[in-house]
Amino acid sequence: MVQGKNNKRNQISRRSFLTNSATAAAGFMIVPRHVLGGPGYTAPSDRLRVAGIGVGGKGDSDLSEISKGPADIVVLCDVHDSRAAGSVKRFPKAKYYRDYREMLDKEHKNIDAVTVSSPDHNHAVQAMAAMQLGKHVYVQKPLTHDIYEARMLTQAAKKYKVVTQMGNQGASGDGVRQLMEWYNADLIGDVHTVYCWTNRPVWPQGIPWPAQPGTKPADLDWDLWLGTAPQKDYVDKLVPFNWRGWWDYGTGALGDMGCHIVEPPFRVLGLGYPVSAEASVGSVYVDEFKQGYFPESCPPSSHVIMTFETKRGPLKLHWMDGGIQPARPEELGPNERMGDGGNGAIFEGTKGKMMCGTYGMYPSLLPSKRNAEVNVKQTIARVPEGHYVQWVNACIAGYGKKELSAPFEIAGPLTETILMGNLAIRSYDIRKPKADGKGFDYPGRYIKLLWDGPNMKITNFDEANQFVKRTYRDGWTLGV
Repeated sequence: MVQGKNNKRNQISRRSFLTNSATAAAGFMIVPRHVLGGPGYTAPSDRLRVAGIGVGGKGDSDLSEISKGPADIVVLCDVHDSRAAGSVKRFPKAKYYRDYREMLDKEHKNIDAVTVSSPDHNHAVQAMAAMQLGKHVYVQKPLTHDIYEARMLTQAAKKYKVVTQMGNQGASGDGVRQLMEWYNADLIGDVHTVYCWTNRPVWPQGIPWPAQPGTKPADLDWDLWLGTAPQKDYVDKLVPFNWRGWWDYGTGALGDMGCHIVEPPFRVLGLGYPVSAEASVGSVYVDEFKQGYFPESCPPSSHVIMTFETKRGPLKLHWMDGGIQPARPEELGPNERMGDGGNGAIFEGTKGKMMCGTYGMYPSLLPSKRNAEVNVKQTIARVPEGHYVQWVNACIAGYGKKELSAPFEIAGPLTETILMGNLAIRSYDIRKPKADGKGFDYPGRYIKLLWDGPNMKITNFDEANQFVKRTYRDGWTLGV
């Protein structure tokens, strides 16, 4: 429940006042709220008090969108002062902290909800700490860095009865709902193959870790930025964006874009955990016939195939990044754009095909002339208030009171699927010295990894299970 201001004048909300008055004197005239508080007045108990963790860049835009609803941004927290400057200017009344743990300790009585827009490797510990205090959370995609973390946050949302939403805003868009209505109307039959692709990464990957330490900005708390990750010296061009290409901090192109591009097929087709995954990755050669080996860095490109068992039969989902794209459908005209160009998803069914871009935008039946010929009745409610305000309204209503587009019960399994693809990608780089000491074997390549989703375990290649759950740096814990 959202708390009102802690003073005598506001101890009883307008709603409580009117209810109590009506009970005490049934014949007393009820005065409308807009008369009591003026036009547009909203009682303090009907506004959400929000703290933001990671408030630069995407965090700044997240808070800006949230503030368009009945929400007040009351606390800001960031480890990099200059990156936070935009939010500090936008919300001048908000208190400012660097350490989220100090912020939660001192401000938990003054906040109702927390947004988490920090780098991937710290999502889980920050969100869990807030949830354990009973705070609603909005967490940027991907929900977590590791499969285990995603499972724990999903369970925690139910345990602590908090309202949750992941930052894959396309989940609230009209596009994915249109795709669902087409599929439910059996326009494309049983889907057996899905292709998802992106032009990401748009940051360096497939590179060695810099040999020389960099010059740390004076206003950056590097130790707090590292958080759960191993202790390393600061290097240039890692913060604030390129960390995405390093496994210690980011989740690569698949982690960055998968929750936007895989989400439509995941939701439309009602997918669960994959049962297997296989991967191939782009190579980087540093000399003639000499392949570079950079296991700390995500690869420059990859192709992952995940298999799902569905009520309509087996389904294969292909993920391609680094600019790799599937073959154009025969039903797509030679000058028609595939997806949104750099990104998209194609559904292949027994009766036809459909396609969309990032976030499920630009949904289209194939061939495109079908879009003018088919008229399917709208059966799924849209989200006119948008992804952010939907979450704000749900927080105010309370746990279980309003439907959300990406609560952790949906976002958690989606994130686990995305990270299962990354597990296959990382397994590709596992190597062991050959028995004769001449070179290495790569046992994780050219095989299919069999996945026991409920138990979070690869059953046929145990070395791959090291990527299910990280070991945090000393002093950091998920608290479960």
